[in-house]
Amino acid sequence: MENRRVAVIGGGLGALSGAIRLAQLGFSVQLFEKNPKIGGKVNEVILDGYRFDTGASLLTMPFVIDELFDVAGFKRSDTLDFLPIEPICRYFFPDGSVMDASADKKKMKTAIAELSPNDVEAYERFLKYAKRIHDLTAEIFMYTPIHEFRKLMRPRHLRTLFRLHQIDPFRTVHERVSRFFSDPRLVQLFDRYATYNGSDPFQAPATLNIIPYVEYGLGGFYIKGGIYRLVDALETVARERGVQIQTSAKVERVCHVGKRVNGVQVNGETIDADYVLCGADAVVAHHKLIDGHQHQRKKLNRLEPSLSGMVFLWGIEGKHAALAHHNVVFSSDYSTEFRQMFEHQQVPDEPTIYIAITSKTDAAHAPTDGENWFVLLNMPYLAPGQVWEHEKTRMRRVVLDKLKQHGFDIADRIAVEQVYTPEDFSELYASNKGSIYGVSSNSKTTAFKRLPNRSGLLKGLYFAGGSVHPGGGIPLVMLSGKMAATLIAEDHASKDF
Repeated sequence: MENRRVAVIGGGLGALSGAIRLAQLGFSVQLFEKNPKIGGKVNEVILDGYRFDTGASLLTMPFVIDELFDVAGFKRSDTLDFLPIEPICRYFFPDGSVMDASADKKKMKTAIAELSPNDVEAYERFLKYAKRIHDLTAEIFMYTPIHEFRKLMRPRHLRTLFRLHQIDPFRTVHERVSRFFSDPRLVQLFDRYATYNGSDPFQAPATLNIIPYVEYGLGGFYIKGGIYRLVDALETVARERGVQIQTSAKVERVCHVGKRVNGVQVNGETIDADYVLCGADAVVAHHKLIDGHQHQRKKLNRLEPSLSGMVFLWGIEGKHAALAHHNVVFSSDYSTEFRQMFEHQQVPDEPTIYIAITSKTDAAHAPTDGENWFVLLNMPYLAPGQVWEHEKTRMRRVVLDKLKQHGFDIADRIAVEQVYTPEDFSELYASNKGSIYGVSSNSKTTAFKRLPNRSGLLKGLYFAGGSVHPGGGIPLVMLSGKMAATLIAEDHASKDF
């Protein structure tokens, strides 16, 4: 396939999505993953009969996955079963109150009425407001590579650009949410959605209030068998379409002659390629895989990384009927929590605790008398002065004490344990300073202009994944792969090689 060879760096969902599309279009595609398994941050761990997803735990916008399967000539429902989650999440507040959040509007309004009767109508107004942002921004910010000037100048996109003031870019998430809801518990609940792309609700623009609409307006789902079943299914599709996948294959360099890529170096061997699709973190790639371009490196270093995380995988003996599939135990001082993480790069004194228990839906994920707890704490990205071995011990104690206060005394019921820190995220996934979601959206500029899908430095180099447009999370990462593949196909058709 002369001039149609593509080397794909990384086996995350963005890279896989792009690889499948390119193979379907007739390109010769080789994918190289440095770890023993593909999937990137979407991974799974099995410990003594307890099974855990280690990355994303909730699926939104499932139609993005369906479209990829359709393009590749497969039917998603033949291999993957998407189950709506009810409730989407159970929230535990510092005052001891509990609320179940639901995509069913009637149930959600009932839950809000029990928590804060005066805010029921506020929820209706908030959802309409969030939907308006979604309807104005979805096509241009989710489905279009916005760095491509010729695409932005299409008439339908120009109409959106002229209405950007309507998407609330000048207030923060917290400022806008506070104007809708009077109850601080509901403010905290909806502020939380800024963390879905690793940002600070007290700094990120209110445009990110699109995120709760995606969840409550379009629904939240779980993949039967675990989120990693998506990786299994995509690997099958990729191989069927001719993608050559190599694991334990570390890409060490993007090779180029002048300003044109001509391959990659993998485990010391040069692999020729006409195009390179990089699914690795774009900031790290510019530092470790691309020679020269010091100015670009300095520019990228000025971008604020997103939140990282600390994860406890706990196999718990016993059942806890008071917990749902997804649970959040809020901190008592949300603003201090984020100030410590973003302003001081410190581990928060009292972190918000997220707990996913897939055995609530998939009983086989834990022994009959047990549960599999995936416990995630938001953490700062890597910075000098942090001592993660110490913080693991401290956070474990803080979390167990906090859970005990809410009636979950599990300290003596942890049968198996595995812990991940930001250092592990950096090592395992080559993420920038251990960040989970790439670049934060804590300014108006970064919120609307993540790194591009096409390199401005080297012809033939393209990017997919959570560090580039349109952002993190399963559907957006997969859309980044679609955008990169489309750009490669368009450039090839124009004989730009």
